[in-house]
Amino acid sequence: MIACSVVINGYSQLPSLDSAAAHIAKGELTAASEMIENLPVEVKQMHWFSVDSLNMIISRLRYDFSLTPSEGIAEVLKKKPATTIREIADWIDAKYIETATIDGKEMWFRKAVRNLWLINPEFQVHPDTVGNYEHFGSTLYGWKEKKSDKNRCHDWHRATIKFELDVDANVVPAGDTVKAWLPIPLATVRQRNFKMLSTSSDVVYSKGSAHNTVFMTAVAQKDKPTHFEILFRYDVAAQNFPLEYILEKLKPYNTDSDLYKEYTKADGKHVVINDRIKKLAECIVGSETNPVKKASLIYDWIVSRFPWAGARDYGTIPNIPDYVLDIHHGDCGQVALLYISLVRAVGVPARWESGWMLHPWENNYHDWAETYFEGIGWVPTDVSFGRNDDPAFKEYYKTGTDVYRFASNCDYSEKLYPEKKYLRTDPMDFQAGEAEWRNGNIEGTDYSSKLTVVSFEPIK
Repeated sequence: MIACSVVINGYSQLPSLDSAAAHIAKGELTAASEMIENLPVEVKQMHWFSVDSLNMIISRLRYDFSLTPSEGIAEVLKKKPATTIREIADWIDAKYIETATIDGKEMWFRKAVRNLWLINPEFQVHPDTVGNYEHFGSTLYGWKEKKSDKNRCHDWHRATIKFELDVDANVVPAGDTVKAWLPIPLATVRQRNFKMLSTSSDVVYSKGSAHNTVFMTAVAQKDKPTHFEILFRYDVAAQNFPLEYILEKLKPYNTDSDLYKEYTKADGKHVVINDRIKKLAECIVGSETNPVKKASLIYDWIVSRFPWAGARDYGTIPNIPDYVLDIHHGDCGQVALLYISLVRAVGVPARWESGWMLHPWENNYHDWAETYFEGIGWVPTDVSFGRNDDPAFKEYYKTGTDVYRFASNCDYSEKLYPEKKYLRTDPMDFQAGEAEWRNGNIEGTDYSSKLTVVSFEPIK
């Protein structure tokens, strides 16, 4: 069964759209499309956002589950020629190969074969999620001896970043205006002194949004990509808290504070505290009452059980923490949401943070968490990077983060500023930028974005 997680305004009171959503949940995408197409014109106009969003979900499900079993088996045989059909069936049963029934036919997730080699323990292939250890040097192995400021920040660097977004030629008719939102750094104890150096057009800085952005417009030209570009710099630091430091300074939570109440509750989206999550969290922590040790036990439990794998569109998953528990793997954002849900379920405040990792060998999207301990404050927690055979990595990222970061989001699935009219290409996170025009969202298949680290120099 498939379901959509996007909160669609108003369709819960419209039976025809509820029925379309029910068809989507069963994988009956053609029936859902036909039902939507046959809606009266006035209903489509009145509920245009719901209609547009359901159509986008259908499109994204078809894209993600686009590999036929015969195509998938052929890919597997290229990598492991002696594979039997019985083995493949067993891998499907074990959730190593993710499938869905689409219009009555079994379809494989488009990344299923690549993921098989990442999550099936018999292949014993573990991707090095943090690149070459040698690049980290004292960052990982000498950080406890480094001089830090009052926020435990050290290794300050000045990063100069170019971010570009290009809408493909002729996606938007010539003369029409393209709107774009591009990410810029949050102001945090680890990121400061942001300065915009240049822009391809005028920008509007976000206000009050959890997604820190600039908004830009440009006029589409025939046969030419519509280009947006910003160049900026900011200062960024590593931040680490030894467990013994946290335990020494720890104070009891003020459970009446707004902060505690806000960050220990379910959020109605993907931070979930249902019976399953509560029971699991309580089982993991047992009789432990110290919040630092509770969080540590949950972190260790996750990193030892859920290998990294390429993820399907978050907007097609109704409940990400339960999905990770069911599918037995997850990418960085998925395990971060599982961690946040589990620690909140046992009374430890936690929240989302995301953006980019800027390591010398790779720039890429990345999501992590922050955990709040009274007397210390917010502590970075990177569950994804803890999935490494080197114990130093687990210790370092349990209560810290490296300097190679560009954080632009302090929550997920929030409104952009200015507010976007149509459903976002990524309804959860904001890293690749977003674009739309007067007639709809511009899907990720119709634009590309690129982050370039122009310079990354230590501040002396």
